Amino acid sequence: MTIPTQLFVDGAWHESRSGRKTTLINPATEEASAEVSAAQIEDIDSAVQSAHRAWEGGWRSLAPGKRTEVLFNVARLLREELEQIAQLETLHIGKPITDARDEAALGARVFEFYAGAVTAFHGQTIPIARGGFDFTLRQPMGVVACIVPWNFPFPIACWKAAPALAAGNCVVLKPASLSPLTALALGEIAHRAGLPPGVLQVLPGSGAAIGETLVTHPLIRKVSFTGSTDVGRRIMELAARDIKRVSLELGGKSPNIIFADGDWKRAAATSPMSVFANTGQDCCARSRVFVERGIFEPFVEAFVASTKTLVVGDPARPETQLGPLVSSGQRTTVEEFLTDARRHGSQIVCGGGRPQSRGYYLEPTVLLGVKNEERCWREEIFGPVVCIRPFEDEAQMLREVNASSYGLSGSLWTNDLRRALRVVRAVESGVLSINSHSSVHVEAPFGGFKQSGVGRDLGMAAMEGYTELKNVYVAET
Repeated sequence: MTIPTQLFVDGAWHESRSGRKTTLINPATEEASAEVSAAQIEDIDSAVQSAHRAWEGGWRSLAPGKRTEVLFNVARLLREELEQIAQLETLHIGKPITDARDEAALGARVFEFYAGAVTAFHGQTIPIARGGFDFTLRQPMGVVACIVPWNFPFPIACWKAAPALAAGNCVVLKPASLSPLTALALGEIAHRAGLPPGVLQVLPGSGAAIGETLVTHPLIRKVSFTGSTDVGRRIMELAARDIKRVSLELGGKSPNIIFADGDWKRAAATSPMSVFANTGQDCCARSRVFVERGIFEPFVEAFVASTKTLVVGDPARPETQLGPLVSSGQRTTVEEFLTDARRHGSQIVCGGGRPQSRGYYLEPTVLLGVKNEERCWREEIFGPVVCIRPFEDEAQMLREVNASSYGLSGSLWTNDLRRALRVVRAVESGVLSINSHSSVHVEAPFGGFKQSGVGRDLGMAAMEGYTELKNVYVAET
C-alpha cells in the first residue's frame, strides 16, 4: 500500500516549501504510521493561484457532458481503489475496517450522484408582469476552500469536492492534520481520472498554521467547513471581511426520543450504535436519549445489554465495531467529561474505563441522572458517552430537546403518525429520522439549525450552494 505524504498541487506531488512535516500516530497502536508534508502560509498562494488559473483556463466553461464524464471516471477509479482508501482510513484514525470500506464506497457514490446531476442542474424561466423573457443562470463561483474534519475524512471530502466540481468550481481541499491520507489519495485519483491540473488541490497541514490565510485569500470565493462550532464561528468572522460565501456544518447534541407506543425494543437494540458508532466521534450522535416513563426501566436494561455486546478492539479486524478514539488528547477530553459527571453524582451504569492498555480506547459509557446544567448534558462530548432520561409530558420533553444550542440531527420512535408529524415539526433540527437512526442520504440535504451550522451538504442543495444565482431579463422590443 502506497501512502501519499506530500502536498498535491497543480496535478503533482510537492514537498512543503518549508520542509516541515507532521508525524501521524496510529491510534490503535500509539505508533508513528507516516510523516506527511505540512503546508505553510507560503504554500497557500501558489495552490490558490493554480486553482484560479485552472478555473479561468477552461474548467468553468467545460461542456456539461464532458464534466459528467470526468466525474463518473473519478467514481470508477475510487471503486477500483476502495480497499486502499479503506486501509488508509483505518491506519490513520483507527476507523473499523468494515466502516472504512462502507465510507470509501459512499465517497464513490457521491461522485456518481453529482456526475449525473451536472446535466440536470439548471435555472428557471420566469413569467413577469412587464412582459419579455426572464430566466436565471446558476454559475460557478471560482475557487472554493473545502475544510474537512478528522472523524469522517474521506466521505466528507467527497461531499464537498464533488458538488463544487460538478458546478464548475475549482477546489482547494484542506484535510485535518490528523487525517490527511485519504484526501491526498482523492486528489491523485481524481487527477488520474481526467481532472485537469489545478482543479483539485490538497493541502495537508495544521489548521492553526494555514487556516486563516486560506479563508482570507482574495481569490477564495467560498469556504465550506465541517468541524467544531468554535472554529466555524471564527471562519464566519473572517469570511465577513470580504463577504465570502460560507457553509458550515458544526457541532451537535442530537436527541433520540422514544415513545411507549413505538417499537421501543428495536430502538433499544439499535440505539447504542446511533451514539457509539465511530467511537462517538460523530456530530450526529444521538447522545441525549429521552424515554417515555412507562418503558424507561426496561428500555435502559435492554440498551445497556445491547451496549455490552459491542465489539471494541483492533480496527483492522472485520468483526470490530468500535475502534480507538483518534488521539490521546481526544480520549483525555472525553474522560474529563466523565470526571465531571461523577462529581455531580451522575450514575455510570455501563463503561467509563479503558478496556486495554495500548491504543486510545474507551469503553462505551451510559449515564443516568444527568442534570440539565451538567457538561455531559449540554456540551458535545465527541466520544462514546450517552445520557438517558425519562419523560412524562411531551411538551416539557420538547422544551428540553430544544434547549440545546445545537440542532443537527435526531431520531423519533413512535407508531402514531399524528404524534410523529407533530414532534418532527417541533424539534429544532436540520435532519430527523422516524423509527430509524439514519442521518445521511446522498440525494437529500444535510445540515443543521442554530449553532449546528448554515448551508447544506449533499443533495441538489449542496450544488446550489456552490453557485451564484444570476437573473437575466430580455426585453421584447
